[in-house]
Amino acid sequence: MSNQGIAPVAAHQPPYYAVVFTSLRTEGDNGYGETAERMGELVKEIPGFLGEDYARTPGGLGISVAYFRDEAAIEEWRNHLEHRAAKRHGRDHWFERYSIHISKVEHSHGFERAHQ
Repeated sequence: MSNQGIAPVAAHQPPYYAVVFTSLRTEGDNGYGETAERMGELVKEIPGFLGEDYARTPGGLGISVAYFRDEAAIEEWRNHLEHRAAKRHGRDHWFERYSIHISKVEHSHGFERAHQ
């Protein structure tokens, strides 16, 4: 199995912030995939957005970690009108439950195996 094209967000120079969104979805897609793709495009337009890692377990637990340079960038994303509408729709249709944790990253480093 190849991992080409799959990579974690690179380490950045601290300090910066990580917004961890952990969710349990309802049954079915119900338009979630299309909206998630749109949000992924929009967040890239936020000055200070550094990247996002995402994973979903077979049991339906999803974890998204979005990285931002500062709290102002997080606030701008939180208040983005289209993002706010998607959050409301998510509470009504897509999520059984979710939690959000925001943390300040004070240390960051990475590793990449050299391929020959």
